[in-house]
Amino acid sequence: MGVFVRIRGWLECDDQQLAQVKAIVCSEDQDRTYIGGWGFPARQYNFTNWVFFGAEMRAVSIDWFREQLLLVARIPASDDDNDLVTGLFLVSHEVEGMSEWQVRDGNVVTSRANGQYQYLDE
Repeated sequence: MGVFVRIRGWLECDDQQLAQVKAIVCSEDQDRTYIGGWGFPARQYNFTNWVFFGAEMRAVSIDWFREQLLLVARIPASDDDNDLVTGLFLVSHEVEGMSEWQVRDGNVVTSRANGQYQYLDE
């Protein structure tokens, strides 16, 4: 049956970056298997746009998903504040345990998840 990974998290961006995020994750060239995991609120509020993701996927697809996040992380700043896309994802691997993926500074930084999140895997 294979090993599964549960991924849940969000991205924060501005209006111009949001259009680029949608272009990356909804591209016809992408594997469409997990596109349903992406959630774009119909109405964004105030200054920050939010993009959510939640899905259980086969572990063999984790590199594909991380590549998508790297493309998103590299979207350039589009305002005078030079704010890049930021985000946080918790990745629960059936064998390797939980890790935290931080989308920041134009990259995806991976580390072991803090034990306080273990209740999500119970």
